[in-house]
Amino acid sequence: MTAVSEPDTRTVVIVGTGIAGSGAAQALRKEGFGGSIILIGSEPEEPYRRPALSKELLSGKASIDRARLRPSTFWTEQGIDLRIGATVTSIDTDSRTVLLADGDSIDYDVLILATGGRSRRLENEDSERVHYLRDIADMRRLQSQLIEGSSLLVVGGGLIGSEVASTARDLGCSVQVLEAQPVPLSRLLPPSIAEKIAALHASAGVALQTGVDLETLTTGADGVTARARDGREWTADLAVVAIGSLPDTDVAAAAGIAVDNGISVDGYLRTSVVDVYAIGDVANVPNGFLGGMHRGEHWNTAQDHAVAVAKTIVGKEEPFESVPWSWSNQFGRNIQVAGWPGADDTVIVRGDLDSYDFTAICMRDGNIVGAVSVGRPKDIRAVRTLIERSPDISADVLADTNRDLTELAAGLVASPVL
Repeated sequence: MTAVSEPDTRTVVIVGTGIAGSGAAQALRKEGFGGSIILIGSEPEEPYRRPALSKELLSGKASIDRARLRPSTFWTEQGIDLRIGATVTSIDTDSRTVLLADGDSIDYDVLILATGGRSRRLENEDSERVHYLRDIADMRRLQSQLIEGSSLLVVGGGLIGSEVASTARDLGCSVQVLEAQPVPLSRLLPPSIAEKIAALHASAGVALQTGVDLETLTTGADGVTARARDGREWTADLAVVAIGSLPDTDVAAAAGIAVDNGISVDGYLRTSVVDVYAIGDVANVPNGFLGGMHRGEHWNTAQDHAVAVAKTIVGKEEPFESVPWSWSNQFGRNIQVAGWPGADDTVIVRGDLDSYDFTAICMRDGNIVGAVSVGRPKDIRAVRTLIERSPDISADVLADTNRDLTELAAGLVASPVL
């Protein structure tokens, strides 16, 4: 006689409705979890694709409805209690409850923290002409002022700043980017590749200023003025500040959950408190490939976390291991990044940098650690496999364009040493 397993009656509470939190709710159902799922988000919006904020949504090429992760009816149909516009103010890990700003409290058996991050802000800045871009409300406010013929200062030449600059130029705005580092995108790309992306922006009319140590950003009746410590000044109708984000760990830290550059988790995404997990941008995860810890801020990493935590909760646990990858669209070019490229890596270029048709493979201590590709998505998929398999593959083989990367990756199982 076959034993019948008891139904799972646990309640899983998920804090955060981004791709990590909403993805975890969906993955739990896909994995057969039959208990209660309560998905809580402070933003008064149903889950949507956040990467679209700086691109399709800001440009007006896509509606918010098209950016939704699922139709409104999906959550009810899946038995997921979606609570939007609800802010968690505290967690009691002893009584296993979360407290909401409206005074309501919710009991949990398992808690998943997918609180993401918040924009890093300038001090003493508060103006209708100065914008940050983190959610739909931010996007709408910026969009209302980003009209053809207006001028824009972008403070920060990272990924979001670069995408906003691209979108604003496409909308007919004049754009100046102020970047503290010698090249933009320095946290994401090797310098030689970052310089090519900077050249792409310059060819589209973006005025890039590097080495800017910003002292003040002030507003007046006519616009916004940025002043550097060396005396340089720039003025525009409005400004977007895109100087990175900070992991949203306040509630977790107050509850006694260990935090260090995010919420610290183990290889199964478990925090320091039993039955409490952290996923997505806020999670600082062991890096099984390079060692140490890694906090990713990418859509696909958050998706992978969501699937992994769901499997752990239903008893199918396995250590989380995934090579991150991300993408960006700027001035009609699709830029993809895999792994962990670094400024000091040896870069092997396949293709032509000047024509923006290339894959740049990054090597460190003789190992493949990342890649940047423009217009070659198949190469990025192959490089992720190469990083995962860690083959003893020479730089000469990687540089040989007669050797297809996809074929190299596919042949690793049969011939792991090249």
